[in-house]
Amino acid sequence: MSAAVTPAKEGADRHCLPADEAAELLRPAPWQRFAVMGDSFAEGVGGPCPGYADVPWPERVAGALRATRSGLEYLNTGETGLRTAQVRRTQLERVLAFRPDLVNVASGGNDLFVPEPDLDAVEADLDAVYRALREQKAHIFAFTVADIFDAFPELVEFRARITALNERIRAVAGRYDATVVEMERHPVRNEPTLMSGDGIHFSMHGHAVLASEIIRNLAQDIA
Repeated sequence: MSAAVTPAKEGADRHCLPADEAAELLRPAPWQRFAVMGDSFAEGVGGPCPGYADVPWPERVAGALRATRSGLEYLNTGETGLRTAQVRRTQLERVLAFRPDLVNVASGGNDLFVPEPDLDAVEADLDAVYRALREQKAHIFAFTVADIFDAFPELVEFRARITALNERIRAVAGRYDATVVEMERHPVRNEPTLMSGDGIHFSMHGHAVLASEIIRNLAQDIA
């Protein structure tokens, strides 16, 4: 997605980076092999949003990296519906075989859709994934789940679970020097166009903002 074809709303959105600026921020980055693993958030699921390009966040980040390194290798193993144990079991070996130097792990949300979520097990599985990736010297980044419940009060029953999951994500990231992109209290969480019609996934508005925040955070890592 070039700056010349950025849709009007996206181009005027203060939270969104123009494509050329995103590429420039990542120009000094050392990464040549980018992997994304996890659930539907990793896969890039999301509905359209008028005024925003129909490009999910993983492809936006990969595009920003590729803009200044034509040889970038990119792998996305994200799969809708997986819990963290399943992500570990079905994706980790494939990602390790790819030998990425930059990895996003996006998992945990599906573990909350049970009567009694086992967050200890979620944290243990995330820890195992992070440990294996760090043993290969990969730089890992994650993002916290947005607290959308002021704008979408019909979902407020999940607030405590989301808060608890975010705490586990931060804890694991802290042990492995991973980057955490903080979306939990990001101002975009109150935007009425943030979410897709399913009430679970970001719309392309959310994807555009998330990608921009990821790029800003990664740029800080290499500054």
